[in-house]
Amino acid sequence: MQLYAHPFSSYCQKALIAFYENALPYELRMLGPGHDDVAAEHARLWPLGRMPVLVDDGRTVVESTIIIEYLDLHHPGPVRFLPQDPRIALDVRMMDRFFDNYVMAPMMRIVFDALRPEGVRDPRGVEEARALLDTAYRWLDERMAHRVWAAADVFSLADCAAAPSLFYADWVHPIDAGLSGTRAYRARLLARPSFARAVDEARPYRSYFPLGAPDRD
Repeated sequence: MQLYAHPFSSYCQKALIAFYENALPYELRMLGPGHDDVAAEHARLWPLGRMPVLVDDGRTVVESTIIIEYLDLHHPGPVRFLPQDPRIALDVRMMDRFFDNYVMAPMMRIVFDALRPEGVRDPRGVEEARALLDTAYRWLDERMAHRVWAAADVFSLADCAAAPSLFYADWVHPIDAGLSGTRAYRARLLARPSFARAVDEARPYRSYFPLGAPDRD
């Protein structure tokens, strides 16, 4: 399998967690400066230009959630990312959407705004994104009060989404110290070997973070 990705990308880390959980072999097709040939391949495979993109036996799979579900179907391992019971799987998918839409998306809105020139920034949009993150953190804190993982009582697709979402979101808009459930969950995700590996592989690229990476994690 070939994975077109960059180690510092949050959505790429989400997919990489699934590879590492089940020790699945893959070839990293590195996207970024100095890899113009790979960028051209990526553009042919997925003209929308988003990453990660998986190629497996001639089949192209896009979007990190779908890549993880694809691996679960075609390359299953001891860790299954969606429960067999469709009713429980629905909860897993709901939490996957929660992390992508209400943690990852506002976090990225703030980051992308920082990349804009001073005269075209969107302070109101950033304010709205920060407010959404605060609401998401509070909601998650209540949910995680008596849970170890986000859904299904086992590590799942939902936790693959949660790990990079909360990792970078806390850099951008710190989780309030009083939200012990959310903070403890983030710490458990960082201690998970699969995500710890993804974080370590991304360390050389922390200078790329436009808001400045904090001296922690």
